Amino acid sequence: MSTRHVPVLIIGSGPAGYTAAIYAARAMLNPVLIAGMEQGGQLMITTDVENYPGYADPVQGPWMMEQMLKQAEHVGAEIVNDLVTEVELTNRPFTVTTDSGAVWTCDALVIATGAQAKWLGIPTEKDFMGFGVSACATCDGFFYRGKKVVVVGGGNSAVEEALYLSNLAAEVTVIHRRDGFRAEKILQQRLFDKPNINVIWDTEVVEYLGTPAQPPMPASVTGIRVKNRKTGVISDMPIDGVFVAIGHAPAVSLFKDKLKHKSNGYLWTAPDSTATDVPGVFAAGDVTDDIYRQAVTAAGMGCMAALEAERYLAGHVRQAEAAE
Repeated sequence: MSTRHVPVLIIGSGPAGYTAAIYAARAMLNPVLIAGMEQGGQLMITTDVENYPGYADPVQGPWMMEQMLKQAEHVGAEIVNDLVTEVELTNRPFTVTTDSGAVWTCDALVIATGAQAKWLGIPTEKDFMGFGVSACATCDGFFYRGKKVVVVGGGNSAVEEALYLSNLAAEVTVIHRRDGFRAEKILQQRLFDKPNINVIWDTEVVEYLGTPAQPPMPASVTGIRVKNRKTGVISDMPIDGVFVAIGHAPAVSLFKDKLKHKSNGYLWTAPDSTATDVPGVFAAGDVTDDIYRQAVTAAGMGCMAALEAERYLAGHVRQAEAAE
């Protein structure tokens, strides 16, 4: 079992992690980024990206993450393809153990492990992710202007997604497995006031319908199969796109009982900061951002985390010098 010390260690390889690595490397902090099993995060299952600044034409999510990886390496960050299995934050330096058996110690830790959208888990779901099935209206709603779309869910996220899509799509149908929303009353009222939003209660989506991928043609959703939970009646609905809005699950299992969490499970950070409740540990991107969950905001938080880590380390150097 090898042990290696680095000033800054970054866990996670989405926009937040790569941006933190870029800024930390440019600050001459020799950062190491441990990429994890799902390199690139949720953008790896995103097709056309049109809302990230700097690209006049749509770009593919996986290509964008490849470019971020190359940029991080170009400026001096070291990328390690391994999976973190344990972290120890009670002693200094911090200790991180990986699946390969390597042990890393660091003076500052940036957590950018992200979050994953919760999916319905039906058999055809993976075939159509990014090709008519999405978990982000802000990301993909633009592609459904003037079309018919479905939003699945009944909480705040689902209602907010439907309201957003109502300004783009010709018709929005919200499908909820219960007979009432869990969303805030004011959001429900706004939804019911929208003339192009319909609601189907007590119903669940059991299958996505469409054309499977046949290279060079991609997969394409043409409808959904739904089941009424009370009557058992199964029917088909022709639609152009489905937005699954049943919540997100932040990747925080490594930090249970080690860092402060928000009430919804995301990592807590100080206001206008990426600092967690443990000095020297910073959280950036979707692992802490339960509001925006965008690639550009994750990248911005990665920048913040690196800058704050740099200041934290500089302060400790000054303290050490003063002690001597």
